Amino acid sequence: MDISSFIYSLDLIGVGVFAISGALAAAEKRLDILGFLLFGTITGIGGGTLRDLLLHTGEVFWIGDTAYLWMCIGAGVATWFLAHLFVSLRRVLLWADALGLALFSVLGTQKALAFDAPLLVAIGMGMMTATFGSLIRDGLLGRPPVLLEPDIYVTAAALGAVSYVALESQPWAREAALPLAVAAAFSLRAAAILFDLRLPKYPPE
Repeated sequence: MDISSFIYSLDLIGVGVFAISGALAAAEKRLDILGFLLFGTITGIGGGTLRDLLLHTGEVFWIGDTAYLWMCIGAGVATWFLAHLFVSLRRVLLWADALGLALFSVLGTQKALAFDAPLLVAIGMGMMTATFGSLIRDGLLGRPPVLLEPDIYVTAAALGAVSYVALESQPWAREAALPLAVAAAFSLRAAAILFDLRLPKYPPE
């Protein structure tokens, strides 16, 4: 398996993990199976969809490759039948989500740069790809958005995006830019999980 096939496989798995998290949110609200499919799909592909629309890529990624849709559908159906098992595996899913966050933040940035987006815009697109699906999910379900949580989540996505932009601009680091940036984002998110790292809140007067 070459590196592009490996990254594609990880991308699909990441979509599946995000879709499971969306379906689990539907389970908490005791929705029907269509709700599982809806929130699984929104969470799995929402960020990448908005990225492609804003970049005017010509074709949203899951329209050109329906494997992403099937992954979301499969994750939603599986969660409908196995939600109790997924809840018991929440710790495993937390780590898988961390990997998906790191990967999507970098792949989103990479795609934005491929469409000649300015560096700051590319970084924003990477962060959006990794987090916007969860934001839509939480908004529709009336939950506190993950972007407003104090634990380090969006910051890890930002680190992945910024690291990729910085490394990709250096000829000596270009070949290793993607794995190193993913590793940076994952390491920060992992440290936040292990040591309960949080950003400081605004202090009241």
